Amino acid sequence: MKTLVDHLAQYAAYHRDQRNILSHFIGIPLIVLAVAVLLSRPGFEVLGLWLSPAALTALAAAVFYLRLDVRFGLLMAALLGLSLWAGAALAQQTTLVWLSMGLGLFVLGWVIQFVGHHYEGRKPAFVDDVMGLVIGPLFVAAEAAFLLGLRKEVEQAIVERAGPTCSREKKATA
Repeated sequence: MKTLVDHLAQYAAYHRDQRNILSHFIGIPLIVLAVAVLLSRPGFEVLGLWLSPAALTALAAAVFYLRLDVRFGLLMAALLGLSLWAGAALAQQTTLVWLSMGLGLFVLGWVIQFVGHHYEGRKPAFVDDVMGLVIGPLFVAAEAAFLLGLRKEVEQAIVERAGPTCSREKKATA
């Protein structure tokens, strides 16, 4: 099984432009939320919890993230829980509200992603490896941790494999 650094470094190789990374901070959460919204129907309430395909998907993803890394796994489980909460709330609205919010968030998230990849000049990671769809949210969480000065050893290992991030100015001179 690939390690946390293996997955993140492979994904990071497609995301070295800071503008692309920034677009992922917006686009990926929108897509995750959209998937939670769209998969929250059909569903039913049991003991105050909304059980749906979204809950099963989030549970599987959380187990995957926890197997890769406990600290990031706990963070991802919490973030997925928030997405499930919002998804359940929207799934219990009218079909028009549920579907328009889910599809609207999904399309907007992907548009933002593709704008970021325009700056990167490279296709999204999932085109070459479908696991990129699962690693993307983890990448955003990891990048946020790195910005906060956390998990420096993981960041260093990723940079050693994927190279440093660059800004527009650095790209122009390269």
